[in-house]
Amino acid sequence: MLLDPDTESDVAYELCQLVGRAILPVRAGDDLGTAFFFATAGGGEYLLTSEALTRAPTGDVGLRPSVTEPADVAGDTLTVPDFVRGWCRPGTGAAVMPTAGLHELAESAGWRWRTQQVPEVIAADSDAIAGLGAEPGSAIVLALGVGEGGTRPLEVAIERYAREGDTVRLTADLPDGYVGAPVFAVLAGSDGEVGLSCLGLVLPADGDGHPVATFDTIRAAVADLAG
Repeated sequence: MLLDPDTESDVAYELCQLVGRAILPVRAGDDLGTAFFFATAGGGEYLLTSEALTRAPTGDVGLRPSVTEPADVAGDTLTVPDFVRGWCRPGTGAAVMPTAGLHELAESAGWRWRTQQVPEVIAADSDAIAGLGAEPGSAIVLALGVGEGGTRPLEVAIERYAREGDTVRLTADLPDGYVGAPVFAVLAGSDGEVGLSCLGLVLPADGDGHPVATFDTIRAAVADLAG
């Protein structure tokens, strides 16, 4: 669905309130990207990002002050042991990590996560993804960009998505740091009601914008991982 500019801005603002603390910066070797917390309807929690950001031997996630408590206890980054082996890569371009180990690392260091999650209820299902066509729609991407001096500010990009063959893609190149970020849209459901949906996550640019790893395939991977 293509929204007017005012509505796009309103949706972007609401997303920052609802899931802004679900978004984390990721560094894998020299590559910078974004990851986000995802909560299943059954109570499971996972960290999602692009598979391209999970192949480096070392990696860490950034810790913004708003996502940890108590204040001034956690550092600026959390190094993830066995970074490569911690991810499940289902072959869809996305990577999935159960968050139990992240919570254990925080507890051992004397702090707790204070995050939001992208809930499964707004993750686009297979019918919603299949219904996306070649006509452009409004895509809203929440990411940790790359600022001066290596800062990672929370940013919003309002772009366009469209289907090309079997691939849903963003039609423009995004700034550094956006790979792995969640992509949101407003879609009409089977009952005709309009609602917010998370289409999936940003994959690396391929010369014609960015492919999107869609949530129909991500959800299946999470279900397999949960057993």
